[in-house]
Amino acid sequence: MSPEIPHITAPEDEGLTIGTSPGDGRREGIIKARLVGVVLPILVFAIAIGLWELIVRVNGIEPFILPAPSLVISTLIKDWGTLSLSLLVTLRTMAIALLLATLGGVGIAVIFAQSRLIERSLYPFAVILQVTPIVAIAPLLLVYLDSGTAILVCAFIVAFFPILSNTTLGLASTDPNLRDLFKLYGAGRWRELVLLRAPSALPYFLGGVRIAGGLALIGAVVAEIAAGSAGHGSGLAYRIVESGYRLNIPRMFAALLLISLTGIFIYAILALVSHLLLRRWHESALDR
Repeated sequence: MSPEIPHITAPEDEGLTIGTSPGDGRREGIIKARLVGVVLPILVFAIAIGLWELIVRVNGIEPFILPAPSLVISTLIKDWGTLSLSLLVTLRTMAIALLLATLGGVGIAVIFAQSRLIERSLYPFAVILQVTPIVAIAPLLLVYLDSGTAILVCAFIVAFFPILSNTTLGLASTDPNLRDLFKLYGAGRWRELVLLRAPSALPYFLGGVRIAGGLALIGAVVAEIAAGSAGHGSGLAYRIVESGYRLNIPRMFAALLLISLTGIFIYAILALVSHLLLRRWHESALDR
């Protein structure tokens, strides 16, 4: 008679059910985290706006001191024709400045990557432009240039350095082993730049562009305020100065709201472009 072999049952995995896998649970966790990350800021922002509205109404604060959010929205809708035209002027300046800063920053960063001596010789000038307050530069530029060109130059100056510094850092951060491998196979300097160093620097460059997009808008707004104080200008910041002179505070808040929403939209677009370019291969854009 053969001995009876005991029947061993596998322990049940309480965390898994039929038809599911650990990947499904991880995917659901990522989706929930994203929903919380979107809903929670919106909820907190809505509570803050509600408190603002409540404080104004309960205390009877006059609109020329602090307008209620509802009045700001209604003013934005009522004056949309004027504010939208001014917004287009500011956006045009910002877009041109960002494009010029991108072309100039990348071009000079490539030159810096080819020669350490050139980088050490010219980089201090870029730092000087970055650390000099744009508020101090704008009135000086209005003396030598017309208002439109001066505003464009101010926006370019503040957007230029982040792209230059990030792209230079990215080009210098290429894996030395891969560079040695390219040299081993006889790749030239420009082939190495295009096929190795440029892809390695892409995340750094995109990070610089995201920063530069908001800074270009800030530079344009600051220069427009300076130009508006001098009696010139038609951008959105000029409308803020004009509204302040006329004590039209609701319109001032409406213009400020439009600038803030524009900055958020610009950052979201640039962040989306960065994610689409990096999502399949770079660690910063991969789902965690």
